[in-house]
Amino acid sequence: VAGSAAGRLEGKLREKTLTLDTLNPQVKAVEYAVRGPIVIKAGEIERYLEEGGTKPFSEVIKANIGDAHAMGQKPITFLRQVVALCTFPELMDSPSFPEDAKRRARRILQGCGGHSLGSYSASPGVECIRKDIAAYIEQRDEGVPSDWENIYLTTGASDGIMTILRLLVSGKDSSRTGVMIPIPQYPLYSAAISEMDAVQVNYYLDEDNCWALDINELHRSYQAAKQHCQPRVICIINPGNPTGQVQSKKCIEEVLHFAYEENLFVMSDECFSDNIYVLATECGNLVQLDMSMSFHRCGFRGGYMEVINMDPEVKAQLVKLLSVRLCPPLAGQAAMDVIVNPPQPEEHTFKQFHQEKSSVLGALAEKAKLTEKILNAVPGIKCNPVQGAMYAFPRIFIPPKAVEEAKALGMQPDMLYCLRLLEETGICVVPGSGFGQKDGTYHFRMTILPSIEKLKVLLGKVRDFHIGFLKEYSGLE
Repeated sequence: VAGSAAGRLEGKLREKTLTLDTLNPQVKAVEYAVRGPIVIKAGEIERYLEEGGTKPFSEVIKANIGDAHAMGQKPITFLRQVVALCTFPELMDSPSFPEDAKRRARRILQGCGGHSLGSYSASPGVECIRKDIAAYIEQRDEGVPSDWENIYLTTGASDGIMTILRLLVSGKDSSRTGVMIPIPQYPLYSAAISEMDAVQVNYYLDEDNCWALDINELHRSYQAAKQHCQPRVICIINPGNPTGQVQSKKCIEEVLHFAYEENLFVMSDECFSDNIYVLATECGNLVQLDMSMSFHRCGFRGGYMEVINMDPEVKAQLVKLLSVRLCPPLAGQAAMDVIVNPPQPEEHTFKQFHQEKSSVLGALAEKAKLTEKILNAVPGIKCNPVQGAMYAFPRIFIPPKAVEEAKALGMQPDMLYCLRLLEETGICVVPGSGFGQKDGTYHFRMTILPSIEKLKVLLGKVRDFHIGFLKEYSGLE
């Protein structure tokens, strides 16, 4: 610091040690559309409105991200009670908290150093919470054994995904690790692959078949990738993000057979496994589990992964890698314990918990149907059923004239569309190009989390905007 000050006094300003030229090139390659330029622009408009500026709308509706509580969804009472008790144990004496919550909080705190949520835990997580997760998985999978020592708590599912990819990525040139990901995909994957200098291997979901996974497409993708990299891992997102589909049992079985035949590591991202609205769909569970969005308390950054069939020596390296980041936040671990160990029918708190959870999921199912119905009634928009998760990913027709205008501006056509939508209606959605899509097709991702009333307003504005957009660029009504 003193040296820098001296340099200024002498009138000799040094170049920064870290510049774009010296920055890690893998960092520069990272893109994350969910919080990209559209969202930055939305923030600018929001501040402009707060400062008294005027627009054709009174508020910005951020439909770009799955942040349930920010959208006004009521938190689950029991979860908040347990976390509050763990954070401030003096509340154990309060009659305002049910004994069911106190009992869970005591058990969690007994597993923490000094009986405090402010302590570190073991790097894989608090032991009793890991055991609860294993018991939950075993019950969910109808008796298939789950070993608690295969369970690792994470700072949200993203942490688990990044950690596993770090284990898998290696090699140079044609031996670089290829990571097979679905297209459309959640951009965490493409960002992580860029950051780690791995090779992104795309396999395309079948939009005409409700975004189903096609085994022939997996074979095509794998064989093409082998020409320039070594595919070593396949990622499955189920329920889909951004696409909202739930893969059938047959699809899942085919993927596992394919992975076995090609000796691929399987990463199954099941963040939205509680959010399934189409009961007729046969669902299944894959080999490796990441989970963080259940009950929509994403701000706690709780998550876990179950790692199965890993070489014991590699497992030791995984534990070493986890130990570098010490441990996940204990508040997130406590919240995760409530997810997997909720009130049981014989407990006093069960009725309220069940009502609140059913209300949340019931409302989401209603909003999923509403979104599909309204969007499919708009000329030039096609929306597959939202079977799970909390997003719709409608396909939009963009006239050739608008495509040419976007190219002249140096942007993707759906970026132009979404920017116009934001500037004219205040609705913030994410262009489909940020998730990947087949050439010549255009989409956007929107969350279905707003209240029914606000969602109707949002969808009505999208309808009116799209009709006007078509009329402006092609004269279509």
